[in-house]
This record gives sequence, structure tokens and C-alpha cells, in this order.
Amino acid sequence: MPVAAATIWLLLHSRLTERLAATPRADRWHATTTPTFGGIGIFTGLVVAIGAAIASGYVDPSWRLFAVVVGCAILFGAGLIDDLFSLPPVAKIALQLAAVGTVLSAGYTVRSIGNTVVAGVVATVWLVGMTNAFNLLDNMDGLAGSLGAIAAGFFAFDALTVHPSNINLAISLALLAGILGFLPFNLRWRRRAAVFMGDSGSQMLGFTLATLGLVTSNKVASTTVATLLLPVLILAVPILDTTLVTVVRILERRPISQGGRDHTSHRLVERGLSEKRAVLLLGAIAAMLGGTSLAYNVAGNNRITLVGVLITFVLLVQFATFLGDVKRDATSPEGADRVRPLVLNLARLLETLIDFVVVGAAFTVSYFMLVLGSGTTYQRHLFMVSLPAILAARFAAFLVFGIYRRVWRYAGSRDAVAILLAVVISEAVAFLFLVTSFEFVGLTKSIFVLNAILCTVMVGAERFGERALAHTLSSLRGRDTRHRTLIVGAGREGRSLVRELRETPGELVIGFVDDDPDLRRRRLLGVPVVGATGDIADVLARFTTDAVLVTALDLPHETLDTIVAACKQAGVPCQFVRRDLDVARETVLGAVAGSR
Repeated sequence: MPVAAATIWLLLHSRLTERLAATPRADRWHATTTPTFGGIGIFTGLVVAIGAAIASGYVDPSWRLFAVVVGCAILFGAGLIDDLFSLPPVAKIALQLAAVGTVLSAGYTVRSIGNTVVAGVVATVWLVGMTNAFNLLDNMDGLAGSLGAIAAGFFAFDALTVHPSNINLAISLALLAGILGFLPFNLRWRRRAAVFMGDSGSQMLGFTLATLGLVTSNKVASTTVATLLLPVLILAVPILDTTLVTVVRILERRPISQGGRDHTSHRLVERGLSEKRAVLLLGAIAAMLGGTSLAYNVAGNNRITLVGVLITFVLLVQFATFLGDVKRDATSPEGADRVRPLVLNLARLLETLIDFVVVGAAFTVSYFMLVLGSGTTYQRHLFMVSLPAILAARFAAFLVFGIYRRVWRYAGSRDAVAILLAVVISEAVAFLFLVTSFEFVGLTKSIFVLNAILCTVMVGAERFGERALAHTLSSLRGRDTRHRTLIVGAGREGRSLVRELRETPGELVIGFVDDDPDLRRRRLLGVPVVGATGDIADVLARFTTDAVLVTALDLPHETLDTIVAACKQAGVPCQFVRRDLDVARETVLGAVAGSR
């Protein structure tokens, strides 16, 4: 730690502060020009600490140890060049693969997978993925360093207690020392960071932690789900952040490698947290997840692991949906009310718990339908290790396919397809994971086919049952009692208005009107796009409409005049809804009430 801190202090008093620095940009979070040579301090601290461990005789010099150092050196050098001259993505990936090849040559791989080629591919994806995950995570003062220190600490504790390993302990503590020497310059409570770690630090950090995770998951002779989950849970926050950013940028058709203010930390700040409190919150989540992962391994009980997986994924679903609902173009008054959905989304919590019961019941029924009695001891063991894997894959797929972002009383055919794809893909992922990680002998693989069918039917029945119940209650109350609204503009403002109206009793959004040809005949948030603005008169003739709300205020004046004229002729009130940053919910709902 002193070596890393001294290195950074000396660099801050050198001319390198002028040459190696990040300047503010529209797609970056920092507002002042800041040096980016923190990675030099971290790497120096890492190398010196490992050298000290070898010199003291704590670890023996071996290619297995040096391979990690060489891999780190490759990525440190690549990142330093990128900080100076900006490497193209292809060159960065090529250098990352060179580092991966170095550690694979030393025998690092996923040993729980019997097929050598598959194990190598999985190891490569894991190493490259985590390298880039920390590169993306380095987007706010102290974030990547704090999460890296927490992860290194957990890997060191694991190497000292649960899965003893001198090499792992030396690497973990060396990395931790380097990070702790860097953090005082990067995470300063009342001031901006004096230095960033840069790509030279973030890539090396992610690569080292990924290598430690790769080793940790193979340290016991009889692999258990808890052992395989250990590195995933310790690094869950970087994985969640990378997944969120990747999905959002793919949907918005933006390059994944492009900078942006759409990360987990940025969304928490949009919810009203300060930057430092956002970092502390993510650090606390990472610490809790790492602690649970170690607890699973210490307990060595599959039932405890199963309950832990349930709790973990329920909370992660809550957190992911909370982050996904943050609107990047809007703010609201600061304070606790902005963070309340994180802890009080009881409807989503109940939905997730019901899903756990349904998914678990589907696999349990499939097991007992295809196994005689309760099965042999080994068959029951396979059942207990398979269920957590299926739950994890299913919840992850539900998040990716937006199952938890839908309001199911407005569900349609697209929602049914989403459920089917989520179940089938998650079943395939769980199956491949299990058959390559365990000796699947004595338990027919047809159980996964039956499970996919049962789960699709049961989840679909659960979700669409809500729609049927809503329609039944609506019919009992009388259909005419609902206020039927047509929204002009299916953009961000229109979709946001739909969410608010759904929280208002008696409101029903019957459709969008939008000129985007890519949206024709599609459903957004369960609401159909029923036509273009030029068809407004025909739309009003086809649908019983009580009000028209126009959110697309950037339309040409002639188009807006046409909409107003068509509404006047049809005798339908028309209201222009302005949803600027300073417009509160009461104003919007007041506009709805005034249009009646």
C-alpha cells in the first residue's frame, strides 16, 4: 500500500499530470480535467507486494504465479497506451485475449467442466467479460476501486479459510494493497478525485479479480453450486452494471464501448443520492453479496444455498427493476421519496416470490413425474443442485426479457412470446451448465423438457390470470366507468404518461398515435400503436375515446392543428401535456382531469 500511494504522489508532482489526463466530455461524468495514472500506482503496488511474498518465502516462484503477473502487465500496458493514444476496440480485444492466453497456458480454466474446449471458451468469456466490466464500472470517483477492494478482500478471506491457497492469498492481498494505496487519491469525501485509475488500472483490476474467481470456483474436489456461485456473487455488482448498460445500449442502438451516463451509479444519483452515497450503497450491496457467497460455502448445505439464491435474486430483481425505471431525462425533488421504490415496491416483491414458488413447483413436479418414488440418493442430490441453477437462470432471463417491467393486466401476444423465450432460453442455459459441471447419471434429461413446458404454462397462467381478473372486475364495475384515453406520441414522454395513468384508478389508455413507421402495429408497455397522426380522424372513429392527450409537442404546427380539428369534430377533448423536468405528477394528472 505505501508503495502504490508513494508512486501516485510522486506522479502527481510530475509533468505527467499534463500528458496523461482525462478532459471533461458530454458522455463522461467528471467535470474537471483529472490525471489518469492511478493504474501505474496500483500495478506497482501489486508487483512489489508479490515480489515481497516471493522474497519472504511465503510463495514459491512458479509459472502459475508469474502468468497472472504477465497477464496483468499486458493489460496494464494496453490500458496505458489506450489512455495516451486511444486504442481501437479490435486492438484492445486482441491484447485482452493475449492476457487470457497467458493465464490459460498456466492451467487456469473451469475444471468443473469436463470438456476442455468448452471449459476454455467459458474461461475466456469470463476473463474478457470481467476485464471490460471493470473498465465500464470506472465511471465515478471511488466506485471501481471500492468494489475492487471489497472483492479482493473476499477472495483473500476465501483463500485463507474456506479454500486455502498461498498463491491466491498472495495475489489477492497484493491487489488489495495496490487499490488501498490508490483510493485515498480517488475517493475523497468532500473533494473531487485527484487522480483516476484509467484504463491501465481498470482493465488490470477486472482481469486479476476474474482470474481469482476462476481459481476459487475450482478449489474443491466435489463441486457444489455454492462453490460455483462464489465468484459470481462476489462480482455481482459489476456484472449487474455491465448487463444493464449492455442491454440499454443495444436497445438504443448505441455502441456498447461508447461512454455514457447510463450506469448503475448514475441512475442512483438521478434518484437523489449524492455521488459518494451512491458509491457507498453499491459497496454495501457488494459486501452483502460477497458475505452470503462465503456463508454458502461455509455451511455446505444445498438447502441453505437454495434459500440464499431465492433471497439474493429477489433483491437483485428489486434493484434491477428500480434502476430500469429511472428516466434519464427527468428529475424529481431530492430526498428519501425518490429512493422509496427501492425498498417499498411490495407488488414487485410479491410477484418475484410467487415466481419462485411457480418455478420451483414446475421443476419439482417434473422430477416426481419422471423419477420413481423420491429417487435414489444421488438423484435427490442432482435435484438439489439443479434447482438453484434453474432459479438463477430463470430470474436472469426474466430480467433480460423485461418480464418484471410489464403491467400484466394489459398483457398481449408479445408478452406470451417473451415468457416462452425466457423460459426456453433459461432452461437451455441451466441444462448446459449442469451437464457440463456435474456427472448427470441416473436422472433423465427429459426432466428439463417437461420442466420448460410446465413452467411456461404455469408462469403464463399466473401472469395472464391477472389480466383476466382485471377484466372481470372491470366488467362487474361497468366498462363505461373507465376514462378511455388516446395518447399522441409514443416516445419517452408518452410512455412515461402511460405508467402514471395506470396508477390512477378509472384510467385506461386505449392506444398510441405515432408517425414512426417502426412502431406500426407494435405494442409498447402493452398499449397498441393504433395509427399515425394523419389517421387521427379514422382512429377516433374506430375507438370509443374520452380524451386525447398530446405529448409530442415537437410535431409541425400543421399536424397539431389537424389533431385539434379532428378531436373537435369528433367531440373529444384534446389536451397538450407538457412533461418538462419541473412538471410534477399533480400537474400531469390535473391535465388529465381537465380534459374530461
